[in-house]
Amino acid sequence: MSRLKKRYLGEVKPELQKKFNYPNPMRVPKLLKIVINMGIAEASKDKNAMQDCINELAQLSGQKPIVTKAKKAISNFKLREGQAIGLKVTLRGTRMYEFMDRFFNLACPRIRDFRGFPSKCDGRGNYTLGIDDQQVFPDINLDAVKKAQGMHISFVTTAATDEECVELLRLLGLPFKNLPIMVAA
Repeated sequence: MSRLKKRYLGEVKPELQKKFNYPNPMRVPKLLKIVINMGIAEASKDKNAMQDCINELAQLSGQKPIVTKAKKAISNFKLREGQAIGLKVTLRGTRMYEFMDRFFNLACPRIRDFRGFPSKCDGRGNYTLGIDDQQVFPDINLDAVKKAQGMHISFVTTAATDEECVELLRLLGLPFKNLPIMVAA
């Protein structure tokens, strides 16, 4: 069992149940999955750029990404239907907790001018954040990186409200702006 999952079961779950007064322990919010999306605009011009991004995303997630394709053609963006435009990876279970642990404790402190993430959710109990550069992850070989590539990381939870989602992620260790930061033990 990963370190973060032990912490969730031992510390976070009882604290959430106490704070929100859930009548049933099964109503306590938990993390379902993490989705990492990477949009690749230059893939139409350079085929090697797509392969480089696939390799980098596979290194930091631990599994092979899915290539996402355009659903319809848009002439102003020089986009054709079925053209590869991005990558995505869905993490669940052990890989999800291992990625969260590495992201919270190793990657976030390496972000330049980092003061925390905003605490605004999507209104349904899920949280998405964006990163401008994949080089903050220590898993990526910096010598092999040709271009800085951003990504979106979505944390999908069973939380009913945004407040529950933010509290769950804060207790797990995600650094938010203007909220006290929990230090990993």
